[in-house]
Parts: sequence; structure tokens; C-alpha cells
Amino acid sequence: MLTVTNLVHVYGNGTRALDGVSLEVPKGMFGLLGPNGAGKSTLMRSIATLQTPTSGDIRFGDIDVVKQPEQLRRTLGYLPQDFGVYPRVSAYELLDHMAVLKGVTDGKARKETVETLLNQVNLWSVRKKAVAGFSGGMRQRFGIAQALIGRPQLIIVDEPTAGLDPEERNRFLNLLAEIGESVVIILSTHIVEDVADLCPRMAVLAGGRIQLEGAPSDLMDALKGRVWSKTIDKAALEDHRARYEVISTRLFAGKTVIHVLADADPGEGFEPVSGGLEDVYFSTLTASRRAA
Repeated sequence: MLTVTNLVHVYGNGTRALDGVSLEVPKGMFGLLGPNGAGKSTLMRSIATLQTPTSGDIRFGDIDVVKQPEQLRRTLGYLPQDFGVYPRVSAYELLDHMAVLKGVTDGKARKETVETLLNQVNLWSVRKKAVAGFSGGMRQRFGIAQALIGRPQLIIVDEPTAGLDPEERNRFLNLLAEIGESVVIILSTHIVEDVADLCPRMAVLAGGRIQLEGAPSDLMDALKGRVWSKTIDKAALEDHRARYEVISTRLFAGKTVIHVLADADPGEGFEPVSGGLEDVYFSTLTASRRAA
């Protein structure tokens, strides 16, 4: 179990990136949703011991993460949002080098580890190819391979599917799902579908605070009968924003489709829709902006 208690982080320029974040993350996949600038990467970096929070506590089992960063690193796998690679170094050589850095010094054990991981992420056939020449999806799979060195019990992946094509995204998510059965995996993203597909529990982070937490199915059930949809001309959007609680807008066939939140039928051509996780996310962001 990962437990975060009242975590605060203020950068040198005065930006309050985290403002009293508290979370309990059990074994399995946990989705952390939030827009860009919400504080997700700051939270992930704090948990990964890459920066020290201004105040608050982080515990992983018996490990005090803030006071015992070295102990946490021994059981941590981390795939940051921007995973850099060395140019002209093969996948095998780079993974072997990273295994040494993570303490796998025995040659036989390291060879077995590298070969097993390259097969697990389906990169064995391109093991001699330079990682710098990999596609985005292949790089992400290599990133997961390096994160799995040492059989970590806590894995953090930050915006892992941004920029991937649909096929690579599905392959990558299936890989995460297989891994997530026996360890704690935090999936930090702004892509709602990734969380809907994978995570039995989730939280929404916005403005440096946890705005919502729970099982996606329960959160969607709470919106049943409260989400309404209507197709309007773009010119009528501001009028509808003034009259209704518009939680999302999108273009469809040249028209604007809006979703609004209301406890009763708003009338005027609105139709009920099943509240999906996207509606949960957007309604939460709308409420957090209104409260700010």
C-alpha cells in the first residue's frame, strides 16, 4: 500500500504545485487523472524520490519515502513522461547498462534479466537496434522494460501513451495490465480512456488538490440521470454556458455538442445520456474551477 498524507510542494518561484494531497493506493492499477499543470508530475517525482516535498508524508509499506529514499528506490520502477535514451546504443546494451546501475552486477543474472525483459515487452527481435531509432511505442515498451529491472513492487508511469498511435497504445496498455496484477502501478495521465480501460480505482488531481477519488464504476453511477446532451450552433454556446452548467463541448459534423449537468430535465431539446468517465472527469474539473 502506498500512502500519501497532506503532501505540499512549493517551488522556488512561489508556485504551489501540491496543496495538501492525500491518497491511498492499493496493489493493482491506480489511475491519476488531471489536466496539464495539475501537479501530476510533481506528485510522481515526489513519490519517486526525485524531489523532496515541502511538507507531508509518503509511505510505501514500512518505508518512509521522504526519510528513506534509497530503500524506496530499491523497489521502484519509474517511467517518466520524457524518457531519454542514448543515441546509437542498442536496446540490449542500454538495458544491460541500466541493469548494472540498478545493482544487477552478476553477469549471468543480468543476462537472464535483460533477455527476459526484452521478450516480455516484445522487443527481442530488435534488441540489436539503437533505441534512438525506435518508434514512440517501442520506446515506451523499452521504458517499461527498464522500469521492471529488479522486480519492483511500486511502478510509476507518467503520461505513458501520449503521442502513441492506437495500435501502439493498445499494445502498451495490455502490457501494463499484465504487470499490474501483482504490484502497485500508478498511471498518471490526462487521457480518460487509459484509466477507464485499466484502473479499478482512480483519483482526479486539479489545482494541486485531489478533487475526487474512488472506483470509476461508482463515480459513473453517481452521475446517472444528471448528464444531458444537446447539439447547438457554435454561436449559441456562450448563451448556453450562461444558462446551464456546461461540463464539455465537442464538434460533430460542423455542429457543437454540449454536455450539461442538471438534476432534472433541462428541456429545450436536451436528451439524457449515460454518464461516462469522461463526464465524471469534466464535471469534476468544472467544479474545481468554480471553487477556485
